Amino acid sequence: MVDEVVRELAAKIRDVPDFPRKGILFKDITTLLKDPQAFRTAIDRMTAPFRDQPVDVVAGIESRGFIFATPMAYQLGAAFVPIRKAGRLPAETLRVEYELEYGTSVLEIHRDAITPGQRVLLVDDLLATAGTVRAAIDLIERLGGQLLGLCFLIELTFLRGRERLSEYPLVSIIQY
Repeated sequence: MVDEVVRELAAKIRDVPDFPRKGILFKDITTLLKDPQAFRTAIDRMTAPFRDQPVDVVAGIESRGFIFATPMAYQLGAAFVPIRKAGRLPAETLRVEYELEYGTSVLEIHRDAITPGQRVLLVDDLLATAGTVRAAIDLIERLGGQLLGLCFLIELTFLRGRERLSEYPLVSIIQY
């Protein structure tokens, strides 16, 4: 059962039809972000399940994942590590190419971003098919990070991304 707070957060998210291409119903979080109380509540709800865990690093996936991962890292007293699209990190990187619904893409992380044994929480705004998340997990694990969990503001349950991530603890606040 969805609680009232989650219903209120979901009501702040705008649906944009046919973006970025025809047939996609885009979940626009900017309408939630411009409401200070809703943004604060979203961060608090996303952080709560991990408060008693020994999180060393919160990794955020470009770009909307940064919006949530950074304040979560602050609240957890952890480091923040960006996982970015190709060519956007200035130092030596580790990269992975992965499949999207409509092509391929590349993610990168600095080679010195995570040290072996560090406990990592991976954060993004939305879980869909899990392709991007799987690529980010690959980068974290190749650096020796121990993935403590995955956290998303939104989960599109009909795309069944959670099933591709069943070996990891997963938290999502709003499900569609």
